[in-house]
Amino acid sequence: MDAAGYQEHIRAAIQEAISFQEEAGIDVLVHGEPERNDMVQYFAEQLSGYVATRHGWVQSYGTRYVRPPVLAGDVSRPAPMTVGWTRYAQSLTDRPVKGMLTGPVTMLAWSFVRDDQPLNETARQVALALRDEVQDLEASGASVIQVDEPALRETLPLRSADHAGYLAWATESFRLTTSGVRPDTQIHTHMCYAEFGDVVQAIDDLDADVISLEAARSHMQVARELAAHGYPREAGPGVYDIHSPRVPSAEEAAALLREGLEAIPAERLWVNPDCGLKTRGWPETKASLENLVAAARTVRGELPPR
Repeated sequence: MDAAGYQEHIRAAIQEAISFQEEAGIDVLVHGEPERNDMVQYFAEQLSGYVATRHGWVQSYGTRYVRPPVLAGDVSRPAPMTVGWTRYAQSLTDRPVKGMLTGPVTMLAWSFVRDDQPLNETARQVALALRDEVQDLEASGASVIQVDEPALRETLPLRSADHAGYLAWATESFRLTTSGVRPDTQIHTHMCYAEFGDVVQAIDDLDADVISLEAARSHMQVARELAAHGYPREAGPGVYDIHSPRVPSAEEAAALLREGLEAIPAERLWVNPDCGLKTRGWPETKASLENLVAAARTVRGELPPR
């Protein structure tokens, strides 16, 4: 396939993703990321200071493999990385399309990182490169920008004495990435399954407007942990387990939403899958998301008038 054919293929895939989401009734859309090989490698291949391998495959889970890049030098961003495709997706719809980036902690956690300087210094370099991307996304019209940090809890040091120092630079690097936007630009983040009880304060310290977390299999445990902490912002504990090909019914998703409402008030509760849908096929994805929307409508109809 030549470059022109590739570009047309990506445009068609984005059109399909946007069209389906509009028809399904989803409120905040994503472009589907058909151009991305992996959520870390894709960015590493466009940042100075990183190198990528051709055959350096590492098992992620199950039969899923990734090629972790090597962070070998000082990091900078020579050019915008996601703006073009995000702008194209937004041109296809009047609904907001999220800009989607991988955060600095995860960019380090899922790479082989240089060891000749402290991790916090390297994290700041990555954060500054991503900050440029966030600001360019906002300037291009993105009103919602998600900076994923699924590895924040995963990278917590084993020794409890080291927790505070790590969490300080981890949360600082996230805020460095995201703090340059206008007050009306909504910042999202996401974290994968983990024991969140010992990092709830760090989640709060990220100062994201919205956080989505995996919660379907734990029956909203993380929602209760956020509530116990007094988390003041918006959250989307997942109602659809994306690690299984099984399609959850609208009734199951609605039941999880009702559990979520016991911990998080409706005006601050988002409805979303547990995680990204890269591992799922289109037929099960479409059916699951349609059920998710149906569940949201059902539970909204049960709420008292505001």
